[in-house]
Amino acid sequence: MRIFLIRHGETRGNREGFFRGRSDFPLNENGVKQAVALGEALRDSGIQVIYSSPLSRAYETAQRVASAVGAEVLIEEGFNNINLGPWEGRKKEEIREKYPREFETWITVPENLRLPGAESVLEVQERSVKTLKKLVKELSEKKIQTFAIVTHRAVLKPLIAGVLDIKIPFFWKIHVDTASYSILEYSPERGFTLKLLNQTSHLQNFIVEEY
Repeated sequence: MRIFLIRHGETRGNREGFFRGRSDFPLNENGVKQAVALGEALRDSGIQVIYSSPLSRAYETAQRVASAVGAEVLIEEGFNNINLGPWEGRKKEEIREKYPREFETWITVPENLRLPGAESVLEVQERSVKTLKKLVKELSEKKIQTFAIVTHRAVLKPLIAGVLDIKIPFFWKIHVDTASYSILEYSPERGFTLKLLNQTSHLQNFIVEEY
C-alpha cells in the first residue's frame, strides 16, 4: 500500500508569519498555483482516494489534486490541524515577545508545549496515527492500494514520527514545505516505510518556514 502525505499549498498565514492552527486561512494566489502544479506532478501516481483536513487550505489543495488524478475527496477530522488555542491567528513575532518561555519551547521541543485550551503535539500524533491505521485497515479490505492525505505541517511531522517510532524530540527533525509530498509504504510484514520525504521539484516559488 502506498500513501501520499501532502502538505497544503501556501496561504497568507505562511507568507506573513502567522501561527495558523485551526484559523481557516485559504490558499493565496501562489498557493493555488502550487496546488495545480502538485496535481500535475501526481497525475500518474495512481491515487484512488484523497482524505483531507476540513480546513479550506487543505481541502482546496485536495480538490486540485483530485481534479488531476480523478479521485474522490473525503473530509477526515482526524487530520485536522493542531488546535493552538490562544496562539491561533497571531503573528509569530508577537508570540515570541509576549510568551518568550513558551516560544522557546516551541522552537526547541514543541512536544513539551502545553497551552491553555490547546492540543499538544503528542495529542495530534495520537489521533493522526490512529486515523491512518484505521484507513489502512479499511482500504486494504476494499483492495485500494494507493491513497493520499492532505493536511498540515503540525500533523504530518507527528504522524511520520509516530508510524516510524521516532522518539521525542522529533518535530524539528522532519521538514515538509507547502505543497510538498512525501510517500509512505505499508505492508503487514514490515509496517510503515518512508520512501520519499518533502518532494518539491514541481514547485517554482515557495518559502521555507524555519519555525
